[in-house]
Amino acid sequence: MMPATRPSIFAIVAVATAVGLAAVMAFAGETLPETENGRYALSQTAGGVMRLDTRTGQVSNCSKDNDGWACLVVPDERAAMDAEIGRLQAENGRLKAQLAARDPAAPGKTDEALPKSDSLKKPEPKVAEGERNKIEIPLPSDQDMDRVMSFVERAWRRLVDMANRLQKDAEDRI
Repeated sequence: MMPATRPSIFAIVAVATAVGLAAVMAFAGETLPETENGRYALSQTAGGVMRLDTRTGQVSNCSKDNDGWACLVVPDERAAMDAEIGRLQAENGRLKAQLAARDPAAPGKTDEALPKSDSLKKPEPKVAEGERNKIEIPLPSDQDMDRVMSFVERAWRRLVDMANRLQKDAEDRI
């Protein structure tokens, strides 16, 4: 099968590209940025060279100007996502601690289930006794969430069916 040989073909093409790039740059009188014993993998781009640090995975965009080579780090979305996840986890912990301090009920204790006839009624927003301007908004129930998820699933399936029909119609015309 062909997929077993793809990684080796890709490696050969990458090495050939790097060697070709080095040869072209050498003939042009320019030198490539330092690769530090194979630590960096270089790929030619329209504006210079993309440099991949094989130890850290960091990608930089390198270009040559009058002062020599300059490499700017390409922003890493994963680092930004990890930072946001950390911030949200800290905020979540802080909010849980505030909620535990406000609610004297034992952790893990849940409210009694509503009878079936009452479960269809939406609870009224509660007004705090000491503060008349603050309104507590109830969260959606599991039943509400199931209804929303069911709607989204049906809409998604209809969209996929429509795309399949359009594709089939286009194939029939060809």
